Amino acid sequence: MVKLYKIMFFNSMILGTLIAISSFSWLGMWMGLEINLLSIIPLMNSSKNMLSSEASLKYFITQTLASLVLMLSITLMMIVNEFITPMVNSQLTMLLNSALLTKLGAAPFHFWFPEVIEGLNWFNCSILLTWQKIAPMALLMNNHLMINFIIIIILMSLMVSTLMSLNQLSLRKIMAFSSINHIAWMMSAMISSFSIWMIYLMIYTFITLTITYTFNHMKINLINQIPLMLNSHKMFKFSMMANFMSLGGLPPFLGFLPKWLTINWMIIHNFTLLALILIIATLIMLFVYIRILTSSLLLSHNETKKIDFKMNKFLALSFNFFAITGLASCTLIFSLL
Repeated sequence: MVKLYKIMFFNSMILGTLIAISSFSWLGMWMGLEINLLSIIPLMNSSKNMLSSEASLKYFITQTLASLVLMLSITLMMIVNEFITPMVNSQLTMLLNSALLTKLGAAPFHFWFPEVIEGLNWFNCSILLTWQKIAPMALLMNNHLMINFIIIIILMSLMVSTLMSLNQLSLRKIMAFSSINHIAWMMSAMISSFSIWMIYLMIYTFITLTITYTFNHMKINLINQIPLMLNSHKMFKFSMMANFMSLGGLPPFLGFLPKWLTINWMIIHNFTLLALILIIATLIMLFVYIRILTSSLLLSHNETKKIDFKMNKFLALSFNFFAITGLASCTLIFSLL
């Protein structure tokens, strides 16, 4: 039974994001971000999870610090607007972008992101991994994009996500570092085309929600729990493999489509070297995803106890079917347009 106040705060969180991305002034954008922040904090608290209070406190402190830096940079821009020099303007723009990247969780401003994700349940994880990316990225596009600064952030996000995810056993932290990797891809799409960024965000959101939905209903938190849960459900084992391969961008799965479009547009805009680095980093992340499922797919386990779980199997399998056939469907749709 969902509590009434959580429904209210969930709607308020959505409203705050919509205010932030539709406002014409920096003050309205800041107000939208604050409404979003104050609405998601009550959603994070859970009586069934002892670490939720610590995670919500870490999230609140980090987001408040980023909001203060954001307001400082906006105020300085307005005060010194008449006497500003190009060097000071670029420094203030970098300060504003850094505040938004901190809210987003991109490296090297990612220090709070895996720790907060680790203390949340899967429902709140899915919100933090998907919906909370919309407002900061929209504000980044409204601001002047400093290409060299964004490229540095992209490279650092790729390096941090690939190196830090190699030795992780917690699925929440793996999803967090995977999110940082996809942030690099989305920022690469952002400097190329707004439409490509929208397509990437929608497909990433769909795949992430499908994976977190499955983990939530199977009550899986660690890698070593996957073989025990999936050996009794062969169809879900295959669909989980398909979703992780799709998240890694392996053709012919749906997740390959936004990466394909991003690489295409980056080559057109002469970012060939950056596209090559993105591909190499994605191969490393693909190894991490394969490592999650290796023990379940290749190693034999004794199925002494059949573990059952209540789950809408038609809904889950339909999501997974679309993840498998989505690339062919989208390619057919684009060819008919």
